[in-house]
Amino acid sequence: QLQLVESGGGLVEPGGSLTLSCTPSGNTLDGYTVGWFRQAPGKEREGVSCMAAYNRDYADSVKGRFTISRDNAKNTVWLQMNSLRPEDTGVYYCAADWRGYSGACGVALRRGLFDYWGQGIQVTVSS
Repeated sequence: QLQLVESGGGLVEPGGSLTLSCTPSGNTLDGYTVGWFRQAPGKEREGVSCMAAYNRDYADSVKGRFTISRDNAKNTVWLQMNSLRPEDTGVYYCAADWRGYSGACGVALRRGLFDYWGQGIQVTVSS
């Protein structure tokens, strides 16, 4: 069983930056496709970014501003978020799935096809 823990959220002004981290409890992320999702109040959850072994994908709304990265040796996945906007506000979730690690992760990101989810962390972009 893979348990994921997010950290690094908080309040930031528009134009600012935050880096979210995701670490597993009791297991390794090596071999798992990982993803970041978010849910704003009153809206459906949306896929933000994903990363498999050799593939990364991003939602159009965050391309050029967000960067996903991972270090299997440190067992950590990060989401670097720059040029933050008020519409980036929401609860951010880390997710992982053992399927598709050697391929593209975009379809899984857009359909939310991940088996393991963190509890979520709040990101608020406001002045």
